[in-house]
Amino acid sequence: MKIEIWSDYVCPFCYIGKRQLEKALQDTGFSEQTEIIFKSYQLDPNTPAISDESMYEALAKKFGSSIEAAKAQTVSVASRAKEVGLDYDFDHMKPANTFKSHRLAKYAEAEGKAAEMTERLLLAHFIEGKQIGSTEVLVGLAVEVGLNRERVLDVVNSDEYASEVLADIQEASQLGVRGVPFFVLNRKYAISGAQPQELFEETIRKVAVEEGIQPTLKVVGAKGTGICEDGQCEL
Repeated sequence: MKIEIWSDYVCPFCYIGKRQLEKALQDTGFSEQTEIIFKSYQLDPNTPAISDESMYEALAKKFGSSIEAAKAQTVSVASRAKEVGLDYDFDHMKPANTFKSHRLAKYAEAEGKAAEMTERLLLAHFIEGKQIGSTEVLVGLAVEVGLNRERVLDVVNSDEYASEVLADIQEASQLGVRGVPFFVLNRKYAISGAQPQELFEETIRKVAVEEGIQPTLKVVGAKGTGICEDGQCEL
């Protein structure tokens, strides 16, 4: 099963939706039979790379509201995030242009680290309040997931992987994507937004039935107790 996810690193529902998908795959037993491909998307390409504005100030400016109204706007989002185990810190969150982050993620994908880099970028922005538009921050995050510092510097200080990022954004437009997260399963079914858990599970099972994919069995009991394998027995 192939699941493509269009998302942006400053989209609060993208991180929530990612967690919902992960849990749905785990609960249905299809985690090991699924290939997840992360696709680039930018909610606001005009956002500065880094900003001294708070997230509340940025939201107030965007929606023409007060700081107090912007703070109130984030409460339900933070509550929704907490339901899936994420502790969003809007007090320290900063606006950021994510084009450089997406380019870095494409490099990470080429190195087999797409999942790790995606998770690290989301965690950095929503929970740690890091400036993910900053070259220094991005290099540090990339090194944390096992990427080579010098190569990462080459990537973020150039326009490498820009064409791949733009191709994802163009593809999203052709598919009619108007917001993220946007999940595409086997190029047959799409889920738009961080929908209820049941919808993710229902769609995953539907694809599995159509493709003849069996879930991984959940082993109960103490692992390695009373079992013989590879020429030896655990007593």
